[in-house]
Amino acid sequence: MENPDQRIRCAWANPKNALYIKYHDEEWGQPVFDDHRLFEMLILESFQAGLSWECVLNKREAFRRAFDEFDLEKVCAYDEEKVEALKQDAGIIRNRRKITAAVDNARIFKSIAAEYGSFADYLWGYTDRQVIYENDKTSSALSDRISKDLKKRGMRFVGTTIIYAYLQAVGIVNSHEDDCYLFQDKQERDER
Repeated sequence: MENPDQRIRCAWANPKNALYIKYHDEEWGQPVFDDHRLFEMLILESFQAGLSWECVLNKREAFRRAFDEFDLEKVCAYDEEKVEALKQDAGIIRNRRKITAAVDNARIFKSIAAEYGSFADYLWGYTDRQVIYENDKTSSALSDRISKDLKKRGMRFVGTTIIYAYLQAVGIVNSHEDDCYLFQDKQERDER
């Protein structure tokens, strides 16, 4: 799909939504090793379940505000009163099951980070810190394994499709479409 700047992007990147274009161009598929950002994206992806990413992305700033800028320690300490306040926050997706899962998942995220030294070490350990280049998938053997492990540890809203989208978002899986300028940039870098 062509865009106003004449760049060809992945078909899903809505050219009428500047946030979406910026996300596609600057974030999606870029390797992330920072636990704070990995936590934010895990929470946002879990809220996407049953919805579009564009819907979540459009509410991202409200999520940041509501979830204390995704401060892991603060989210881990949320109590029932805070969960109720989040459920009343019209700026975010007010699904009680997703909100309580986000709090519980934060605690599990923290325990995984403590076990492995960082959540990034846990997550990137699945690929020996290598990026996987593939597109036109919604799940894979990798997302199946990670989803299964996270569920075993007690996380919720981390099915294989959500985890695959998460892996794409944080750059473990680079899924830019063949005609996307970012796929072409990747090809050019590999040829150098």
